[in-house]
Amino acid sequence: MLIADLHIHSKYSRACSGELTLENIDKWCRIKGIDLVSTGDFTHPAWFNDIEKKLVADGAGFLILKEAPTSPNPSSGRRGVNPRFILGTEVSCIYRQGGHRKGGASQTRRLHLCLYLPDLESVRKFNEELTKRGCNIRSDGRPILGLSGKEIVKIIKAISPRGQVIPAHAWTPWFSVFGSKSGFDSLEECFEELTSEIFAIETGLSSDPAMNWRLSALDKIALVSNSDAHSLPNLGREANVFDLDIQKTDYDELFKTIKEKNPQHFLKTIEFYPEEGMYHYDGHRACGINWKPKETKKHKNICSVCKKEVTVGVLNRVEELADRPEGYKPAGAVPYTSLVELDKIIAEAVGVKSRKSLAVGREYDKLIKNGGNEFNILLNLDLAELKKITLLEIVEGIRRVRAGEVKLAAGFDGEYGKVSIFTPQEKKDRQKGLF
Repeated sequence: MLIADLHIHSKYSRACSGELTLENIDKWCRIKGIDLVSTGDFTHPAWFNDIEKKLVADGAGFLILKEAPTSPNPSSGRRGVNPRFILGTEVSCIYRQGGHRKGGASQTRRLHLCLYLPDLESVRKFNEELTKRGCNIRSDGRPILGLSGKEIVKIIKAISPRGQVIPAHAWTPWFSVFGSKSGFDSLEECFEELTSEIFAIETGLSSDPAMNWRLSALDKIALVSNSDAHSLPNLGREANVFDLDIQKTDYDELFKTIKEKNPQHFLKTIEFYPEEGMYHYDGHRACGINWKPKETKKHKNICSVCKKEVTVGVLNRVEELADRPEGYKPAGAVPYTSLVELDKIIAEAVGVKSRKSLAVGREYDKLIKNGGNEFNILLNLDLAELKKITLLEIVEGIRRVRAGEVKLAAGFDGEYGKVSIFTPQEKKDRQKGLF
């Protein structure tokens, strides 16, 4: 089994942790149980320099940290296996292009794309090509490019036919291929004659596969999920699980497996509950307006407080484009599992508000030491095993998450939603020692 997180960032991206170094990413992949991770940000000169200096090619289109720990992975059955890096990045395309909406008139498009290349020389050529075109790749790990999505596909494929392009967080309002603020109504509108090169989209934190299954236009498109991590603890908060061996597979087989989306080989995606994402519902954060699509329609998209247009979220946008009812599942669809991150479960179980508290950190470290890694704990260890290595309240929290026994308050307009595992009464009882 291979767990892959194919979209993260480095310390050179805006609003990202300075702790996102290659050494730390490698370390946290071991903690999380991630076998394959994107380098992120390969267009940034300083980060690409780090990649060249600190990673070494493994001969299969991936890279390994040169100075890897001597005991790479403590998890059961994976001892001695180093996490691999794949050369990946995210770019922000801001440009003008027409479409079916608004009478086909040209409008500003804001599109984020995940890009992958098979070797360092291809990355070097891609970065040189962007520089020749006047793009500023030094200002941010996720550079803003005045190039269309279609043009990016052309450049990538001209440099390497093995290069791949996957639209990032495809539904978020402001920067995505289907976004309510600046996106398109179809992949064909965006990529035109090059649409056949797009075989997958990233669902993003605010949508899950079930929402995407409502669009028949996506039946031939693979659905991938990645963390888009801006800090180390968020690595793997969404990921992809394949029936592949990281020591035997290669770059081309990975993308072949994604493209074919055969559930015997592409086993599942690991998902946020989409309500927990920042743009699931519609609304205005400043005004405290948080609406389901029906409420937004009732108000004709206008905020009842400030009288300005609300930010239309992912659920509303999916319903706008969907041609199938809620609950529809295509034959042969790749399944998914919705999880809550381990430190969030611990925080609820021990009764603290912050996942960054010392109490959470102590229990988390203890669990990782005895349980192998986070994914092994959340997905694999049975409850009897968990009871031997952690508090009963934490075991119950993990059980409830596995069973989907959670309560959800949806995120909106850039504010994360909330997942509750224990009821308010249970929290009070725990404080009194009754739970």
